[in-house]
Amino acid sequence: MSNALKILQEKCGCTADGSFGPNTARGIVSHYEMSPERGAHLLGQVVHESGTFKYTKENLNYSVEAMMKVWPSRFPTEESAKPYSRNPKALAENVYFGRMGNDSKEKASLYIGRGFLQLTGYNNVKAFAADMGKPEVIQDPSLLEEDYAFETAIWFFDSNNLWKICDEGVNDDTIKRLTRKINGGYTGLDHRIKETNKIYKWLATV
Repeated sequence: MSNALKILQEKCGCTADGSFGPNTARGIVSHYEMSPERGAHLLGQVVHESGTFKYTKENLNYSVEAMMKVWPSRFPTEESAKPYSRNPKALAENVYFGRMGNDSKEKASLYIGRGFLQLTGYNNVKAFAADMGKPEVIQDPSLLEEDYAFETAIWFFDSNNLWKICDEGVNDDTIKRLTRKINGGYTGLDHRIKETNKIYKWLATV
């Protein structure tokens, strides 16, 4: 389990108790100078994607069955999946090599998903480093798991122009559209809607 929430709470002047509630939500939004709408959308998506701030590193410890379900074209048979079962490094090299700027197997296994919204791939980490003024993450991407976990989410919204959707208000339609941009589909949409609306009520009540 990550210490990322406690680190974020300390940055924002909140009680660093590792629990997420109204005071922490308000502290984060105030520290990063967000509107209630932007804060609710970002935090609602982060809560879902990270298991309420618990998980900040991609888990590639897959079973054969799971790999065949997630990557059916890459692993069409049990035999093709077996060498990578419960072998996160080998799996990362297989699924990420030759993509997202990973021009070596070393990069493929190093730049796996990290941060609250799973920043993945050398090109994305390099862009984050340049845009956010954090060059150290290129050599040590593990910093994205705790120190800059929330910044990865902010960067994702920045770089994909998602704030424009946030500014349209908090409703089922805007949450659905953001989910599509983040997830590529609508996995967990009901939970995202529930959490975003809950957080928006916290932020709108001072």
